[in-house]
Amino acid sequence: MKKYCRFTLFVSCLAGFTILLSACGSKTVVDQSTEDEKFGVFKNYFVEQFFQISPSAALFAGRHDFDSVLQIPSKGLIEKQTADYLALLDSMGSYDETKLSDANRIDYKMIRDQINSEVWYRRDFRSYEWDPSFLNVAGGFAEILNGRYVSLEMRLKNFSKRMQNVSAFYEEGKKLITTPTIEHTDLAILQNEGSCEEVFGKALRDSINSSTLSEEEKNNMLVLAETAKNAMLNYVGWLKEKRKGMTVANSKSFRIGKDYFDKKFDYDIVSQFTAEEMYEKAVKRKAEIHHEMANLSRQLWPKYFKDVKMPVDSLVLIKQMIERLSLNHVKPEEFLSAIEKQIPDLVNFINEKKLIYIDPAKPLKVRKTPGYMEGGGAGASISAPGPFDKDANTYYNVSPLTGYTPEAAESYLREYNHYVLQILNIHEAIPGHYTQLVYSNNSPSLIKSLFGNGAMIEGWAVYAERMMLENGYGNDEPEIWLLYYKWHLRSVCNTILDYSVHVLNMSEEDAKRLLIEGDFQQEAEAEGKWRRVKLTQVQLCSYFTGFTEIYSLRTELQEKQGKTFDLKKFHEQFLSYGSAPVKYIRELMINQAANK
Repeated sequence: MKKYCRFTLFVSCLAGFTILLSACGSKTVVDQSTEDEKFGVFKNYFVEQFFQISPSAALFAGRHDFDSVLQIPSKGLIEKQTADYLALLDSMGSYDETKLSDANRIDYKMIRDQINSEVWYRRDFRSYEWDPSFLNVAGGFAEILNGRYVSLEMRLKNFSKRMQNVSAFYEEGKKLITTPTIEHTDLAILQNEGSCEEVFGKALRDSINSSTLSEEEKNNMLVLAETAKNAMLNYVGWLKEKRKGMTVANSKSFRIGKDYFDKKFDYDIVSQFTAEEMYEKAVKRKAEIHHEMANLSRQLWPKYFKDVKMPVDSLVLIKQMIERLSLNHVKPEEFLSAIEKQIPDLVNFINEKKLIYIDPAKPLKVRKTPGYMEGGGAGASISAPGPFDKDANTYYNVSPLTGYTPEAAESYLREYNHYVLQILNIHEAIPGHYTQLVYSNNSPSLIKSLFGNGAMIEGWAVYAERMMLENGYGNDEPEIWLLYYKWHLRSVCNTILDYSVHVLNMSEEDAKRLLIEGDFQQEAEAEGKWRRVKLTQVQLCSYFTGFTEIYSLRTELQEKQGKTFDLKKFHEQFLSYGSAPVKYIRELMINQAANK
């Protein structure tokens, strides 16, 4: 999964300035401007206001003007943020959407959607009341410590000033937590406890010691770091004490119900389909994939089970074939290095087939998943720089198997076997998330880059998997196609699982049956997915929804353009629109194709 970051409350710094519309030009110039020019002024204004209202966005977007300030969460702050967003929404009434260019019309819709979403999250969803994991300072501090955008000394000075508010951050933030769920309380304990030493311990001390700061500055930083660490640990202790008395009966359920799920789907996915429609499409697609997998398994059976009678039951047949192929996997200690070795092969294949331009100047670093990101149930993810810091490293985070028992490691590696590991790297790295996010940062529209749509981002990565195999990756071997379908079935079952758990009250037993028997997942993978669906809502729908919309768009353009259709041009044009929702990209590309 990506990990593109939805801008959340209270993590980053508070912006300290406002860019006024009047500062961008005189009244006479504005009056004589076209609607696009006037709206262009508003877009710049909105971005600056957004960073003030929701400053957590600034740091992760690569804007480092205010890294030194840590925002303190409170009810008053939430109310002010809501009011400020509503004022911005009211300002949008000054612009005639119908007079804007196609590109600006999409930006208009994205800004409107973003504002409505931010207001809904604060007024209605209110996850800050029941998800204690929102209180975690580690991500922002790690971003500063690992950055390369200014000198180490400047970053450490910002780090030091920021640390002064850590204690207040946790003390005030605790007041917002009124009805925590058991699952999110456990997550908050895990993440804060796991990242405390990682952020304020050895890495920070090493950076301080290697800097040219004065001895007084170094000593002050070490004292502040100890205070910050204690604040995190005190929060962990507070949560642990609260956790002792929490039971399923007296705690809020992690299930959000149909009304919230439908609304969250609309705001997060921004699809042409409803949540229920995508659930129904996923159920239908699951049956189709089972049919394809059964045919491939029958084809492969004589090769791997020469003297064994083929099972009559198609699901049993598929399962046995997958289990046989899954024995081909790397050793636990080679998992990270195997991923690193595959990346150049993917680049070479794409270049040979001329599928899309890959910029060789953009760095991709494979690393162990940082502690502050652990616990969400995803084994691999991408951490990409924002549009203001586009030349920074992109990290491919991989959870190592060092803490696994031999049995758990074997189960995990069978899931990420020789074939699936290649598909995972296509999804996460090239030409999946890594490639798409590089293009997104280069989009002419800051709005389309900054307010990334999760379904487009995840959908592209899922689309990339199939596109690579369609163009000959894996030599069209039935083995990799069978394991691809198993992997793709995850995206389909993600949607079924997400909707079923949060809307239809699916039990843990039925969820694991879906994943193990219907999706052919290993026990360890099913356990992780069950944990993930309890901690997130709607996000698991983004994969199949985005894929469905992208694939259907390509099919539609292929049918219209016939022999003139160029796959490389389609990919590069599609990605040129940043991370806008697919349904908005579709509007642009269909309109442009019609006007040629």
